[in-house]
Amino acid sequence: MYPNLYFVFKDLFGVELPFLKLVNSFGFFVAMAFLVAGIFIQKEFRRLTDAGVFKPNQVKRLVGAPTSILDVTIQSLVGFLFGWKFLYLAINAGTIFNGTSLPQEHLFSCEGSILLGVLSAALLGGWSWWDGKRNSLPTPELRNQNIQPTEHVGAILTVAAVGGILGAKIFHFIEYPDQFISFISSPSLNDFLGGLTIYGGLILGGISVWLYTRKMGFNFLSVADATAPSLMLGYGIGRIGCQVSGDGDWGIPNLSSQPGWLSWLPDWTWSYQFPNNVNQVGRLISENDPWSKYEGYGTCLHDPVFPTSLYETVMATIIFIILWKLRTRLKTAGMLFAAYLMFNGFERFWIEKIRVNVEIPSLGVTQAELISVIIFLSGIGLFFFLKNKPLKA
Repeated sequence: MYPNLYFVFKDLFGVELPFLKLVNSFGFFVAMAFLVAGIFIQKEFRRLTDAGVFKPNQVKRLVGAPTSILDVTIQSLVGFLFGWKFLYLAINAGTIFNGTSLPQEHLFSCEGSILLGVLSAALLGGWSWWDGKRNSLPTPELRNQNIQPTEHVGAILTVAAVGGILGAKIFHFIEYPDQFISFISSPSLNDFLGGLTIYGGLILGGISVWLYTRKMGFNFLSVADATAPSLMLGYGIGRIGCQVSGDGDWGIPNLSSQPGWLSWLPDWTWSYQFPNNVNQVGRLISENDPWSKYEGYGTCLHDPVFPTSLYETVMATIIFIILWKLRTRLKTAGMLFAAYLMFNGFERFWIEKIRVNVEIPSLGVTQAELISVIIFLSGIGLFFFLKNKPLKA
């Protein structure tokens, strides 16, 4: 396991870059999930625009106005935060990240450099003011401008990310109320960012995108179709982060021997103890274990477990390929999204059978199992509802 990118570079390439201790492996793969998903969504928006499904919107924009004081102030604040915290930690990473404390403790503290913050604020704020002055006109004017559908992809990803993270945290707190009580009694940004429930993110992220598309005049089902394959691919990439970091998203204990028909695969694909997991759970790694012990971490699970995050990455990739092939064959708006809901619900329901999760006492099922059944049935219902509907529009 690699809890952060520092250990990746050190183990694989023999290079020590202390500032990479700030980059959590899970967070890195989540960022990659959004990046890769954005590329494929961009391709789909371009294809559907060429097919006439999406059309540009015309808006009035003020052109030639100098940068406002508010914009310069915001850029300066961003610059100050970057210099005061991130630049300071990057420059001093070799001495600060010495193994006695976790990088997150420094990241979410008041530690930093006022001088670097002021210099960065001056540079970014000054650049913002100069760029506005360079492009300003003697008399600013309102002009009609066409906004291409692909220009909305960044905004769609942003609202999906904000709504998704918030929803994932809310559902996590519902599933683990003791952690909510702990967070309320002693709140911290680190605790807020840790522990997310994917279905909460999917639900609230989807609602956020629906609100945005409604405001911008898009057909939500067509947008849902355009994003469906990428949602599955992004999910799979995010699960790589779970596997690499060992964030607790693993399966139930698996003490059985690897079947002979899987002998061509490495042993860790069948059962694994997640050494140096980012959650620091389990027993201490001993000299008899086959793994190195990373400073600040150094634990592994008592018993090997199913690496369910790896299985989900494989399944999500296969589902992405299927949906990508179907996207040009299902002509009615919403049909591809219905297929996505069915695949998603089916995959998650069965993986829950070997995952560690909390059951709902009165029902005897986990929250994810219940939601996955609802999503699967919603996909079936949407599919048959749309079966005789007009083509995409």
